[in-house]
Amino acid sequence: MSTEYYDKVSELLQNEAAFATATVIKTVGSASAKPGSKSIIGSDGMSILGWVGGGCADSAVRETALECLQDGQTRIIEIDLDDEVLGVGMPCGGKMEVYVEPFLPQPELMLVGQGRIAELVAELGRLLHFRVTVNSPGAAREDFPFADQLITDDTDYQKINPGLNSYVIVLTQHKGDQQVIQAALRGTPRYIGLVASAKRSRLVVEYLKEGGMDADALRQVLRAPCGLDLGGRTPEEIALSIITEVVKLRHERTGLSMMEVKQCSI
Repeated sequence: MSTEYYDKVSELLQNEAAFATATVIKTVGSASAKPGSKSIIGSDGMSILGWVGGGCADSAVRETALECLQDGQTRIIEIDLDDEVLGVGMPCGGKMEVYVEPFLPQPELMLVGQGRIAELVAELGRLLHFRVTVNSPGAAREDFPFADQLITDDTDYQKINPGLNSYVIVLTQHKGDQQVIQAALRGTPRYIGLVASAKRSRLVVEYLKEGGMDADALRQVLRAPCGLDLGGRTPEEIALSIITEVVKLRHERTGLSMMEVKQCSI
């Protein structure tokens, strides 16, 4: 195979881009692609390079790539090429199996705002291998030694551009809550968490909906107030509650106790 494919994969990895690769691992009967055929699919579901089949397979592979990028899981799909009703395209007369693997950049924890809770969440995020970005005009390096990036010149939130693997925490203490959420929704964040009281959270959500924000879009990514119900009151406990919710979502788990998950009894 041409080195062009591997060069492109290397380039995408260096640029911390989100993408998926598809590799034909088995064919039965007539199939336009052969075992070993490869393609690269971007985060928008469009093919970047390579080929694993034409109309019979292309849409199924691209759709699966998007699913993989959404949950970070690999998949093996079997594509029926000769069944027009149950298959995915024009009848090609055969079957093939395709292995689809997502490549996601290091997850980003984007903290907008400052304060003790923000400092603690940043520290926990680094411990959990997130790339930590802090966006706040008043943020100082000595307060955020664990931040990978400190943005202090973004008063209009133009530098908030979360990607597919970004988790945004809003800690603006009521000063710009709505604007930060609106700015974050210009990107494709996995999660937006608002640190606020229940009363304040309801007001922010109502403001966003009255401003034309789609309620379904908000429900998909916004947690207001954010965090899990751990009962904590201190900044340390609140920070733990927030980062626990982020980790739960990152791994798509239930948040139940391991005793319940493993169905163990005493």
